[in-house]
Amino acid sequence: MINKLPITLLTQIDDVAVFQTAAFSNAETMSASDFDLKNQQLEPHNGANYGELNLGLHVSDEATKVLDNRMRLLAAINEQFLTLSSQRFQDIPIKRLHWVNQIHGKQIHDVDVTALSMQPVAADAMISQQTGLGLAIMTADCVPIVLYQPTSGQIAAIHAGWQGLACGVIQATVQRFTESGEIKAWIGVCISQDNYEVGVQVRDQLLKGCIENKSLTKAGIDSFDQLYVVDSDTFTRSDSLHKAVDKVTIHATSAAKKIKLNLPKLAADQLSSAGVRLAHESLINCSYADDRYYSYRRQTHLQQPATGRMALVIARAASV
Repeated sequence: MINKLPITLLTQIDDVAVFQTAAFSNAETMSASDFDLKNQQLEPHNGANYGELNLGLHVSDEATKVLDNRMRLLAAINEQFLTLSSQRFQDIPIKRLHWVNQIHGKQIHDVDVTALSMQPVAADAMISQQTGLGLAIMTADCVPIVLYQPTSGQIAAIHAGWQGLACGVIQATVQRFTESGEIKAWIGVCISQDNYEVGVQVRDQLLKGCIENKSLTKAGIDSFDQLYVVDSDTFTRSDSLHKAVDKVTIHATSAAKKIKLNLPKLAADQLSSAGVRLAHESLINCSYADDRYYSYRRQTHLQQPATGRMALVIARAASV
């Protein structure tokens, strides 16, 4: 952990680095998936779970604490850059982090052409070719993605929940890279297929969106269910922690068919279809199953009033 905060350096290439934050340095509590309702009763939590490094201003946490956490994150990122021996950086390699008000769409915020404001821009992706800044995407189950094109120096960050994957936010962001050259991508912590149970309506909207936006290859469209969908197991009492909480399925009856979706694989394949290379093949940690991370779905299942947000950050340092 960097600077004794729950932050992990995922990769560093030249003057660009990718960081994943977490809720806790170590998981000390039981995951929702570990509860056995046959042997113990799940009781509601009285307080919200804001952890060690909540970065979300919109989850009813104290704003001063959140802003302090964001400053601590910036300081930790700068500390990491300054310890690198392969590069000489300015006294302050990263002067600022950019955040957006994420709205589950495909709006893209071009940091380079927008004046800095106290009010975050409503968007689900950011792009920049500047040095000395970082782009931060907040999540608590959705798929966070960052992009880097070495030839142009351009970086981007994407928030891709199921709505974003349906409306083509990945493809729209990649299209903003106007120079030629390979684009590398990293996917951060998000919910796994094992823990993402939804109604079939979500699958239908995802497939429809992929077809309309041409965000998958023909083979991906033709094999959509085989690649990204599995039927949920027969409903039992122990499965009650996995009731769907999506807006589309919140009113579905218990008799409605449920499935489990593989969002990180779908995101990876949309990246590939857009001509982007996934720069890592390691297992992506599950936000729901691992208590080190924030999970909106786990918060809902544990009847907590709120939970924090973590961030995937891509930063491009200003070198001497």
